[in-house]
Amino acid sequence: MTKRFGDEFDKFLDKLKNKENFAFARFSDGELFILRNETVILAENHFVTGERKGHGIYPPEEQKEFIPEKHGFFQEKLMECFKFKMPEYYKGICCRNDVGEDAFFWQKGLNGGDADLTFSNLLINRNYRRFVEELVPVLKERDILYVVNESANLDGLPFEIKKDFRIGSNCMIDNYDMIEEVKKYIQDNNIKDHVVLCSAASLSNFIIRDCFEDNPNNTFLDIGSCLNPYLELEGWKHTRGYLTHYWLNSGSPYGDQVDIW
Repeated sequence: MTKRFGDEFDKFLDKLKNKENFAFARFSDGELFILRNETVILAENHFVTGERKGHGIYPPEEQKEFIPEKHGFFQEKLMECFKFKMPEYYKGICCRNDVGEDAFFWQKGLNGGDADLTFSNLLINRNYRRFVEELVPVLKERDILYVVNESANLDGLPFEIKKDFRIGSNCMIDNYDMIEEVKKYIQDNNIKDHVVLCSAASLSNFIIRDCFEDNPNNTFLDIGSCLNPYLELEGWKHTRGYLTHYWLNSGSPYGDQVDIW
């Protein structure tokens, strides 16, 4: 099945506009390494991804660690989230222009088809301008819950947050109990037809899967770092080309990248 980057954005934007509840969980490059049981370390000044090592600048909100020998439980949990199927539960995967043909088709094969798959980069790269100018205004009209880093300043957001849940660095492991906290809040307060935004790395996958399965009467949206420029989180200036392209006019090629299915 052929999917087009802009058309997929249209599909999910229309769902939001029409208040059709759904879940969108992103399995991007970090999740791909974990699914394949490969090391992921993003530290203050270096990274390890699989067999690659190098230098980089990673502020606290970007830092994480997955070591297969220590963290097998989390790999199994992420695999469950990836294989999970339910009406209106969508998974964004890495595409061939980012990870190559082999990894792209490995994901599709693991899922058993692509009817419930879309782009992990759905809201970024060339679609990011549309995220800011078309999707964010829709959020102004909705009740919003937000799972977000403890250092984020929500005062700069262009819409109100009804309730926020704070996570720290390496949140997939260190804030695993946040899954139950979000789920309990939704249950106890009879939350319905809200939009739950998640900016919590791989923990977002866990929260979205478990909470949507428990209560599909809300929308769960993994937005990654899309809102970081509003939140006074400065790390994006070093690590997110699609953001520097839009906000700083950096000329990064990511701002014009159209992902290929």
